[in-house]
Amino acid sequence: MQSENEIRNKMVQTGRSFFERGLSGGSSGNMSALLPDGCLLVTPTGSSLGGLIPERLSKISPNGEHISGDKPTKEVFMHQACYASRPDCKAVVHLHSPYAVAISCLADLQPDDCLPAITPYFVMRIGSLPLAPYIKPGSEVIGEQIRTLLPGRVAVLLANHGPVVTGKSLDDAANNSEELEDSCRLFLMLKGHKVRLLTEEERLALINKN
Repeated sequence: MQSENEIRNKMVQTGRSFFERGLSGGSSGNMSALLPDGCLLVTPTGSSLGGLIPERLSKISPNGEHISGDKPTKEVFMHQACYASRPDCKAVVHLHSPYAVAISCLADLQPDDCLPAITPYFVMRIGSLPLAPYIKPGSEVIGEQIRTLLPGRVAVLLANHGPVVTGKSLDDAANNSEELEDSCRLFLMLKGHKVRLLTEEERLALINKN
C-alpha cells in the first residue's frame, strides 16, 4: 500500500500530466484518492490540475470533516458518492476532457449505456457507461445520481458536464479516464460511417475473461 506522501506526489504528477495534454484545462476537473488511514485526499477548489502542490491538497476525514490543506473542491460530495457506491474504489477522476464532454452534450443518448462497444479496450476498462441527466454543477443531487448509477460500473457520464471515473488506484482511475476519452474520440471520428461494433458474444467474452 502506498503511503500518504506517495499518494500526494502521485496526484500532483497525474494532474500535471492531464493538464499538459489538454485533458482538463484552466481550473476544471478534480481528483481524489483514498488514504491508508481511511481519509480522502482531494484536489482543492479552484485549483488547476497542472499546478497542484502536495501539502496543499485537501484531507477529508471519513465523516467528511476538513482536516488539513486548502478548501476541497465543491464537488467533494460527488467523490464521496463514488466511494460509497463501489467498495473497491480507491480513486476518482473527474475531467472536463473535450471528447467525453462533447459526447455528454449529444442529444438522444441511451441513458443506460451511452457509448457503444467500439473496441475491446473500452469494454475491458469501462464496460458500460450510464448517463446522468443534466444537473447544475456543484449540486449535491449529482451525488445522488452517482449512488444510483455507479454500482457495478466504473464510470458515469454527466450530461453536458463530463465523466466521473473510478479506479482501484490513482493510476487505474487515470488509465480508465484516458481509455474513456480515447473511446469518445473514436466514436466522434466514426460518426456518419458504417461501423462494426463488438457483438454481444464478443463483449461478454471480454467481460468474463477480465
